[in-house]
Formats: sequence, structure tokens, C-alpha cells
Amino acid sequence: MNNLFPPTPVSAVPVADGSAQFPIHRIYCVGRNYAEHAREMGADPSREPPFFFCKPADAAVPVPVGQTLQLPYPSQTANFHHEVELVVAIGKSGSDITVERALDHVYGYAVGLDMTRRDLQAKMCEGRLPWEISKAFDRSAPIAPLHPVAQCGHPSKVGIWLQVNGKDKQRSNTEHLIWSVPETVAHLSRFFELQAGDLIFTGTPAGVSAVLRGDTIEGGIDGLGTIKAKIV
Repeated sequence: MNNLFPPTPVSAVPVADGSAQFPIHRIYCVGRNYAEHAREMGADPSREPPFFFCKPADAAVPVPVGQTLQLPYPSQTANFHHEVELVVAIGKSGSDITVERALDHVYGYAVGLDMTRRDLQAKMCEGRLPWEISKAFDRSAPIAPLHPVAQCGHPSKVGIWLQVNGKDKQRSNTEHLIWSVPETVAHLSRFFELQAGDLIFTGTPAGVSAVLRGDTIEGGIDGLGTIKAKIV
């Protein structure tokens, strides 16, 4: 049967060595997964079960190595925030995955930005309403090329940072994740059957702040390179 209109192309992230592309199935994000960030957001950083929200696959914007993404300031917000994150790429499907086997399902890792309409998020939280309009908007998930595990290993204790106009805003280490990558993958797989092509944004460290038109954001994770965007 014919489609009524041409289907939307599959969103994909290039692999760092240029050998292939990683087609995106879903994007999952972990909320408040660094204690200091939880505190700056007014939340209790105790080790309660992780919670998740989603972004559409086409919210991902690949940013090639050495290039600067021209990232439009989104509509309906006056408080646009950066969040640099370690991104996990799932390469093997599964559900009810154990913590001990979770890393077997990981294809690789990347640097990503979870861009946020913070004022809309606060408004939604006040009304106990879903976060989608604050988190799942167009181009809200810039992402650098993926590094396969075979090349980068599993970055469990590496530096993560972000600068705005050359000044430090976020600087931490992935060892400070409240829920580690294996724990996050295992927990998420209890609620969803993870598929090859899923991306998991694992949470951001403290230091999130507003950016304005004309600002340049650059973030990085040791061993995974950097990502750069200019707000336009």
C-alpha cells in the first residue's frame, strides 16, 4: 500500500571513524542523575530509583567533529539552558537486563547536549504536568559522533565539562553519576524493551545556566571529544 506522503527519513548519528551511521530508534533521558545538579534544582539527591523522560528521535542534531552547530533559540522561552551529558548508544536489544550484563548491550558513547526550556519546565513542575514542551522540542538534543566501545572502552570515571563563551559552567566527572551506566540500562530495560538504535542521555552535572543568542557553547568528555554550538 502506498504512503500518503513520503515518510520522514530516519534520524542517525555518525560513528566517529566515519565508517557508518547509527540509526536512532528512541531517545531516553535520565533526570537529576548527579547529586549537585539535583540540589541546584531543589531536589533531594538521595539514591531513589532513577526516573526517565523521552525526546523524539528527530530532536537529535548530529554535530560533526570540528564544526559548530548553528542552534536556533527556541520559541516560547526566555530561559534556555544547556546540559552536557554522557550519551549511551544501545547496540543490542533486550528487556529485564541484569546490571552484570548491561554493558554487553552498549555499542558506544558520545557527548550530547540536553537543551531545556527551563521556565517551561518549572511551570510544568508547578502544575505536576508532563515535561515534553520543556525537553522534547525540535533540535533539543545536539550530539557528537559516536565512539564504539571497542575504541573508547566504558568511560566510567572521566571528566565532563561545558563552557559558555570560553568560561567554565559545568565541570565534573562521570564517577559522580548517582546511577551508573550499567544500573541505568538495567533499570530502564524493566519498563521498555530496549532496541538497537536507542540513545540514553545519562544526566548532567551541576552548573546549568541560561544561554543567549550569540553565545557559544562547547562541551566535552575525556576520550569522547567535544561538541560545539552557537545560539542564533
